[in-house]
Amino acid sequence: MSTSAPRLDRPARSASEESRSVIDRLVESNRAYATDFSDPGMDARPVLRVAVVACMDARIDLHKALGLELGDCHTVRNAGGVVTDDTIRSLAISQRALGTRSVVLIHHTGCGLQALTEDFRHELELEVGQRPAWAVESFSDVDQDVRQSIQRVRTSPFLPHTDDVRGFVFDVTTGLLREITPPERPLPGRGPAPAPGTPGN
Repeated sequence: MSTSAPRLDRPARSASEESRSVIDRLVESNRAYATDFSDPGMDARPVLRVAVVACMDARIDLHKALGLELGDCHTVRNAGGVVTDDTIRSLAISQRALGTRSVVLIHHTGCGLQALTEDFRHELELEVGQRPAWAVESFSDVDQDVRQSIQRVRTSPFLPHTDDVRGFVFDVTTGLLREITPPERPLPGRGPAPAPGTPGN
């Protein structure tokens, strides 16, 4: 999710182009794309058996950033790249019905969710007269939010494959991923490990 100003390096559009809606231009581009399109004959199951959860930020080209080809992965994108109930829904379908085994979680620097709070929901309620059922999922510490996302995936009862779950922060200025150390995973039958300096039970 981006809060930066729009890019200014694109050539100016003609008056006729400006009169068309953005969606009209997208549909026209699709017609040009379809002219040379041929069915690749792929199965719906991702070739690399991986699902990538990332922010919807327009600066992140996931396929290029990760060296992915068409058909390699499932991509699940939302504001912040956070793991919500709907993200778990998509991952459950991805794993149980379409064979993925690994999960990559990607947040990024300069995320718009770092500038929001849950007050956003209250403001919406005042404006439209109805309180949103969803949480904003804003955060101030991007590293900690990646850890929380890892933990949400690892502990979901709906996901059968949680051994290969890794989280990263994408730097929008360098294009590099920085891996985040995940929270310690508790052993089966035990609770979370006590924090450093905390006496054991």
